[in-house]
Amino acid sequence: MIIKTVIICVRVLAFHYTFFITQQLDFFAMKYLAAFIAASLTSPALSQDIAPPSDTREISPVKSDQVERVVVTSRAINLYRNGNSSTGKLSVDPLNSTQQITTINESLIRDQGARNAKDIYRNIAGVSQFSYAGVTARGFRQEEIFFDGLRGDPYVGFNVPQLFNIERVDFLKGPAGMLYGPGAPGGLFNYVTKKPTSEFDANARIIAGSHARFGGSAEINGAINDNQNARAGVFYEQQDTYRDNSDSEVFIFDSGYTYDLQGHLLTLQYTHYSQDLGANRLRGVPVDDSGNFLTNPDWNHNEASDFLNLRSDSVQLSLEGQLSDSISYDTRLRYINNEQEQNYHEPRALIDSDGDGNIDLVGREFRDQLREQEQLSFGANFVYSGEWLGADHRTAFGIDLYKGKEDALLGAAAFQQDFVLRYLSGTSLESDIIPLTLTNPNYGITQSENYNVQFRPLSTTEQTRNGAYVLNELAWEQFTFVAGLRYDQFEDETSSAIFDDSNVSFRVGGIYKISANISLYGQWADSYEPQSVSNQQVQAGGPFEPTTGDIIEGGVNAELFDETTLLRLAVYQITRQNLLQSTGEDPEGDGIDNVAPEGEVTSDGFEVEVITDITPNWILSVAYGYNDARITADNGGGGISNSVGDRFANAPQNQFGFWTRYQIPEWDLAFAFGGNYVDDQLSLSGQNVKSYFIADASITWEVDNYSVLFRIDNLFDKEYAESGFIERTGHFPGNPRNGFVEFTFKW
Repeated sequence: MIIKTVIICVRVLAFHYTFFITQQLDFFAMKYLAAFIAASLTSPALSQDIAPPSDTREISPVKSDQVERVVVTSRAINLYRNGNSSTGKLSVDPLNSTQQITTINESLIRDQGARNAKDIYRNIAGVSQFSYAGVTARGFRQEEIFFDGLRGDPYVGFNVPQLFNIERVDFLKGPAGMLYGPGAPGGLFNYVTKKPTSEFDANARIIAGSHARFGGSAEINGAINDNQNARAGVFYEQQDTYRDNSDSEVFIFDSGYTYDLQGHLLTLQYTHYSQDLGANRLRGVPVDDSGNFLTNPDWNHNEASDFLNLRSDSVQLSLEGQLSDSISYDTRLRYINNEQEQNYHEPRALIDSDGDGNIDLVGREFRDQLREQEQLSFGANFVYSGEWLGADHRTAFGIDLYKGKEDALLGAAAFQQDFVLRYLSGTSLESDIIPLTLTNPNYGITQSENYNVQFRPLSTTEQTRNGAYVLNELAWEQFTFVAGLRYDQFEDETSSAIFDDSNVSFRVGGIYKISANISLYGQWADSYEPQSVSNQQVQAGGPFEPTTGDIIEGGVNAELFDETTLLRLAVYQITRQNLLQSTGEDPEGDGIDNVAPEGEVTSDGFEVEVITDITPNWILSVAYGYNDARITADNGGGGISNSVGDRFANAPQNQFGFWTRYQIPEWDLAFAFGGNYVDDQLSLSGQNVKSYFIADASITWEVDNYSVLFRIDNLFDKEYAESGFIERTGHFPGNPRNGFVEFTFKW
């Protein structure tokens, strides 16, 4: 009864909240939305009954009996639900999982017009934007990315993953050391790539929008013969961003081939990624301690000649099938080669040039960097299914191996106070790195070819991550018990240092099914992260044990109201330990202060995710997360921002996202509205990052094989910061209001 009451309240509040927000749309947004609706309604194509598209997931058939048949089937569950996922090693549906896995499927990605990873974070309770491709998850910074369950990222640190070749995105919440080895305790992303299928599918898209946005894509997929399938796709998009000087050009070629070897499926994939980001790498915009921007958010510390370019190639081979009636397997091997080249101006000092107490000048240094990476990943996973002790018995066991190597050529023209003094006195030299004013930046004066760039010797970093695991599940009619253990060996090596160690991780969980559609779950698990190899030097007191994370979690998973509503509740506590801090002492007298693993952060929180049909044609998805991450141990020597009892940096207490979609089958139209609220937080320098709410809206028109998506992001043109970093680099501003139109044709 309590759960039912909660769901009813959520539905009522969602209705009223959505109605209220809709009434507040400003004139700009309403003008464009109204124009689009009017054009759609006056279209000759819509003035008569038209056969609907073949994809009945989106548009109901014309015949009244068919309409009734489709309408009574839950569109929310079919379109947006978190279906079976193998990211937890054992494929399970949400009702039979001892840990939370949020899945962003292709339907939701398409409906929201999502292009990159940043576009989907609102759908995941407890996740908010941090910087670049990083997020804060359950209070902790998370940057670990997996593709098809394998460690290794075709994108390099500051390049955000694109979604063109992605079938779904799984976010595994909480520590996952037993399943995947080293990683942050908040969770990890697993991007599942598109694979060839036997069903023919082809489409072409064209997109145009704000900031000179233009691009398109094409995909084709289908059977070659009875046992061979293939797919190929190409994506291109260019855009001038809202930040001064900056632009973006993205190209992806994706291909795949499968061969059915009498029940054993062989899959070969090749993907090429190209990103040219002008005037990057982007830092933030300076703010005061209250979080107010000191200039327009479109201010950029980079010159127009700066850039961040990525070229990446990924080749993946997989083989999966049945070894017997009771043993299945999947193996994957992937090789990634990428190169990232970047020129950028790094903010190094905030300057009050006239002594009036206001920052008005930013001193910079120039950096010229080239990084080349090779990554080799292998995973072999086996699942045994049978009966034991009167229960359905499954055991997953396997190994995963990873070897990464990076060669880095790092050059810089260092910041000097002399540059600033000469600039203020009007005697700047040609080789000076000219500071930028915040109110009237003087781009184009500085020329990077004149800088005195000094390059360090070529540095090589090698990383090895090898592990083996076993995960056992016993499922009776009402109770399921899960337990797993993993052993890892890891090694980090640079030209100046080497460190290796091992770790054992565990996971214990259980499920109690109250009914066929309601289950309670709980888990106890841990994670670990090796300390940075640069912090392992003996002169600083190293080597040190890895940071660790432990979680205790419980919750409810339910499918309610004739399976029209998916409800997920979670309550957790995560404790992260062994954070390095300076001792302020140098007992060896070597000029390097010692550090010690004495820091601790505790994260308490709860999360709610709901996907429901409010009416047969009205879908609502809601994700809310509350998190209280605080420093619980600190020697006061530095290494953790703030002090014991204070909130942890970049960890908002409240995060709320929703997406609602209302379709009108008679008009072949669907209207959607969504929003994302992120609470205030502290930057790494202790500056306030203000709370914000961002709203988006879209209209989709589908008829026959055609569809048109019109979308506006940041509907109210809110000025806000997504996250904070350190004081000299400022806060990362969010995008202003922007829109696009996407036309799709399907064969």
